Amino acid sequence: MLAILILLVALPLIGAIVVLALRPSGVRAVAVGTAAITLGLTSWAVIHVFPHSVSYVFGRMPWLKGLEPVGLFGVLLDPLASLALVVITGVTFLVVVFSTGYMSDANREQPLAKGQRRYYHWLLLLLAAMVGLALSPNLLQLFICWELTTLCSWALISHTQEEKTMRAGFKALIMTHVGGLFFLVTLFILFISTRSFAFTALAQLSPGLKSLVFLFLLIAAWAKAAQIPFHTWLPDAHAEAPSPISALLSGVIVKVAVYALARIVTSFYTGGSPLAVDAVGLVAAIMALATMFMALALYFAQDDLKRLLAYSTITHLGYVLLGIGMGMLGSELAFRGGILHIINHAFAKSTLFLCAGAVVYMTGTRSIRQLGGLVQRLPLVGVAFAIGVLAITGVPPLGCFWSKFYLLTGALQIAGGLGPVILVLVLLESVISFAWMLRVTQKIFLGKPTEAVLAAQPGRLPMAMTIVLVVCIIMCVLAPVIGIPLVARVPYVP
Repeated sequence: MLAILILLVALPLIGAIVVLALRPSGVRAVAVGTAAITLGLTSWAVIHVFPHSVSYVFGRMPWLKGLEPVGLFGVLLDPLASLALVVITGVTFLVVVFSTGYMSDANREQPLAKGQRRYYHWLLLLLAAMVGLALSPNLLQLFICWELTTLCSWALISHTQEEKTMRAGFKALIMTHVGGLFFLVTLFILFISTRSFAFTALAQLSPGLKSLVFLFLLIAAWAKAAQIPFHTWLPDAHAEAPSPISALLSGVIVKVAVYALARIVTSFYTGGSPLAVDAVGLVAAIMALATMFMALALYFAQDDLKRLLAYSTITHLGYVLLGIGMGMLGSELAFRGGILHIINHAFAKSTLFLCAGAVVYMTGTRSIRQLGGLVQRLPLVGVAFAIGVLAITGVPPLGCFWSKFYLLTGALQIAGGLGPVILVLVLLESVISFAWMLRVTQKIFLGKPTEAVLAAQPGRLPMAMTIVLVVCIIMCVLAPVIGIPLVARVPYVP
């Protein structure tokens, strides 16, 4: 098992190096093959380890005096890591396959055939970094992989190297790196206090340091997940990045922040210590709600389809952080609902962004105002987009219904009047979001075709893009089927 888990990181890393020496056709084949094998190995490892966990550590830093005599690097596969790996390798595989059709000169928005080596190099390197993060057995390795994902995200957002894309990539790099600095300070505090980087060492901190560390990690997660006050980088990044990268940003990259926070929360329970950070949990819940309604209010001003979907992502990351915050306040169902929302939202939102990519590919525009009647030209895209909208807004039996059900039920587990208030606010956001997203779907795909749609290039979508959209539709239904058994095994002790 150790060899398989190490290969999960090493294989995309090797692929990222190999593609730099190949021709474009060979680059695409290697990228798809690497992503497919990584997904296959992930599936095998998750099935064989579930419902148990395995951990291997290795590596020493003898110059760090007093460090615990355990390895600093390694792999940890448990139900929480399994959930993250399914999301990371599954969505990345779909994005890589979709990119083989999308990244071409036939793209009406802009020719994207150039820079294939660079694009797939950073994409595979990002896959290696995210897998390494998901398998991290301690905070040091998690931090290193966290920063690598920041670097890769900057390169992919800036792929076209135009001024506006470079500006968006730089903004993402700086704002998310601010969160990384808070993470780094947390490592200093942890090492000085416990001489360890282990997740379970967090339970050894004094109550005051424990709250401070959690607050710093929460700020790091806010920056990475584009929550208030760091929310402005994500809409800009989505607007400028190639659409497959937008799907990866919303489906996976920003999820590593909330996954890391969930991992840290569970470490207290596995470390045999109560969480005892109610104040930080309350801050997390309040800021999540504030972010959700801020992003919701900005829905109505968006004409760029990808920017609208970006604000929707910010809202749904708020759902995950709300669940984790309520978990800190004693609600087990809400905690599990927040984690389950990671996989449900990942596949639903990836569906929507890849549909937006198909629209851009055929029409050359992301303007909601200029689109209409598109279902006559792209019926599959219309169906996939509608299912994606129904999934993220929580219509049963699609994915996000189940995680929202956990969150709403879990809100009532919180003592006092806070729980009912959260329940009402979440229901209000869900209803408004459903109404607006349904209106946008109707505007883009139904009615009489607009000039932009009539002028769309003739022919069909490339086969790779078509197959991916069909798989995305299926995953909008299957995501909770995969996620619920894994989430049920994540440790939680009130």
